[in-house]
Amino acid sequence: MIVTQTDVGWQITNQQAHGLLAVQLALHWQVEKRPIHWIETLIALTEHDDGQDPWEGRNHLTTAGAPLDFHILEYSVDQCRRMIQIGLQKSRWNALMMSMHTSFLYEAKRGNDEALDGFLDQQRLENQPKWRKQCKATKAEAEYAYSFVQWCDALSLILCMDQLPPEERRLEVSKGPDDVAYFILQRTDGSVAVEPWPFDTAEFTVHVETFLLSQLVFENDRELYNAIQDAPLSVKEWTFRK
Repeated sequence: MIVTQTDVGWQITNQQAHGLLAVQLALHWQVEKRPIHWIETLIALTEHDDGQDPWEGRNHLTTAGAPLDFHILEYSVDQCRRMIQIGLQKSRWNALMMSMHTSFLYEAKRGNDEALDGFLDQQRLENQPKWRKQCKATKAEAEYAYSFVQWCDALSLILCMDQLPPEERRLEVSKGPDDVAYFILQRTDGSVAVEPWPFDTAEFTVHVETFLLSQLVFENDRELYNAIQDAPLSVKEWTFRK
């Protein structure tokens, strides 16, 4: 979950909803710059946070009983394996994108956990070369596609986490797959700009569902899950304008 504290409680955005927002952004990327296996790449965007732990016990709560933000979770090898398996059931390309996503997230954590090290070795040395070959894709093509996934992921997170700076200050999203540094800003009229403009239309609107909770602490996952299901639905929207 993406958890933001408000003055009355918690704002909750499911990570899968954040993936759906990332796809909405991706759909407007310039046609001539789109990666190969376009549809599969879009599906990978929707799946890149799948395989989460089940809603049972206290999997989604902090020790104090608050909703658990995804930043607090260090990593889960089991969740990574489940995520890749979900992709693999659709296509080798989806599995490749998921595998590269785990490498991007966790290579920096090498040396602390034998299970994680073994998992990362399997992805880099076995799975990724095998799946590139099966997809008849070069390493450069795969890296371009994953860089696109990562860029859309980063842009979606900025929106979901309410990180747009005030007073039209610019914030770097990240380098895009074309190795260009992109910056986001929110104008005084509420519209959002990305510089340089990477999209195929001059204006479009995206949205994501969030839930507002006034209860601060929960006994277990079931209580939190039920509270989210009964919570008022809030749809956040952003209009991007060139």
